[in-house]
Amino acid sequence: MSVLQVNKLNAWFGSVSALRNISLSAEPLTMTALIGPSGCGKSTFIRCLNRLHEEVPGARVEGEVLLADENIYAPGIDPVSIRRKIGMVFQKPNPFPSMSIFDNVAAGLKLAGISKKSILQEAVERSLRHSALWDEVKDKLKAPGTSLSGGQQQRLCIARALAVNPPVLLMDEPTSALDPVSTAKIEELVVELKKEVTVIMVTHNMQQAARVSDRTAFFLLGEIVEHSLTSELFTNPRDKRTEQYITGRFG
Repeated sequence: MSVLQVNKLNAWFGSVSALRNISLSAEPLTMTALIGPSGCGKSTFIRCLNRLHEEVPGARVEGEVLLADENIYAPGIDPVSIRRKIGMVFQKPNPFPSMSIFDNVAAGLKLAGISKKSILQEAVERSLRHSALWDEVKDKLKAPGTSLSGGQQQRLCIARALAVNPPVLLMDEPTSALDPVSTAKIEELVVELKKEVTVIMVTHNMQQAARVSDRTAFFLLGEIVEHSLTSELFTNPRDKRTEQYITGRFG
């Protein structure tokens, strides 16, 4: 049973086709890596999964994205409510600059109308523990989120996304702006996170995909060429283009 099912998804920027007939399912508590050369549609795809793509002027989407059997593009569905259920972590850490560490994590809960201090405190600690950041910041929760290092800021953004208990977490190259030590911490974190949340992550690093994902989808020119178990895709790809990409012959 899949927690997220994508059926024949197409996306455009104005008249330019960005995605063509994408179908993909993500099972509960798994991590799916999306690989492929720059400009092949990976980031556009995950932005379609929580209705961020339509925020771009002239952009549009056709097809189905089912979250627990509900089409997130059905008429009357509130995009903001979808983004609470399908969280997003971006390429560059983006903590809210005028907010403390505590308020960064609590922001989504407050927007949802939760104001009771004890509930917020419990949720913030839980989220910071889940993002492996609690021990580093527990004594400076009132400090600005931007006072943290780059790797800590990215984990803060992960904690912010986790605070509202989304069943799905999207990550768009979350380690590309980080040093190797911070990258390793995020990878360790992803392995732990998928015990509690379904993760879909764009990465340009094929070694990273091999280390942390259960399944991998190879994108090329706006289409999925191949989607299978990570171990199978990297050792015995079915499509010649996949083999050429993972062996470095293009991309």
